[in-house]
Amino acid sequence: MKIAVLAVQGAFIEHEKVLESLGAECIELRKKEDLEQDFDGLVLPGGESTVQGKLIKELGMEEELKKRIQSGIPVLATCAGMILLADEIEGGESAHLGLLPAVVKRNAYGRQLGSFYTEAEVEGIGTVPMTFIRAPYIEKVKGDTEVLAQVDGNIVAVKNKNMLALSFHPELDEDKSIHEYFLKELC
Repeated sequence: MKIAVLAVQGAFIEHEKVLESLGAECIELRKKEDLEQDFDGLVLPGGESTVQGKLIKELGMEEELKKRIQSGIPVLATCAGMILLADEIEGGESAHLGLLPAVVKRNAYGRQLGSFYTEAEVEGIGTVPMTFIRAPYIEKVKGDTEVLAQVDGNIVAVKNKNMLALSFHPELDEDKSIHEYFLKELC
């Protein structure tokens, strides 16, 4: 199984290490031409969503990413990746890919000092460790977006068709159950 990881900025290497440890082959998406390859799934990693959004647009990757996701390719989006995927960002900021029917609140837990770790139940997966770093959360789901997890009443994991979006960073913890779920259930 070949998984493409958006590698323009952020925590892409950490995702690659987890996926490779589970037997997946990873390719990095750094420029438009990289999207011409065949792959079975896509990871939109954490990092700086504004920078990532600007880069995918400048590099000419935005439309092809949208096309791939709309065609049904499985997507795992974490933290900034969730912001890239959302169709609405709280406060009126322009959406990037605009494909996940949800309203996302950026930096919902404050700055770096507001980062934290907890464990919580993710529907269909079980209890998982959750590392939040300047994390967003989902203020509101729309359409057929399913809520998979909440922490302190805030939505931190959702699924919509082929898209799994998380506020936290599963690639930073030893537990591999999120990535296993992505590979086995979505890909």
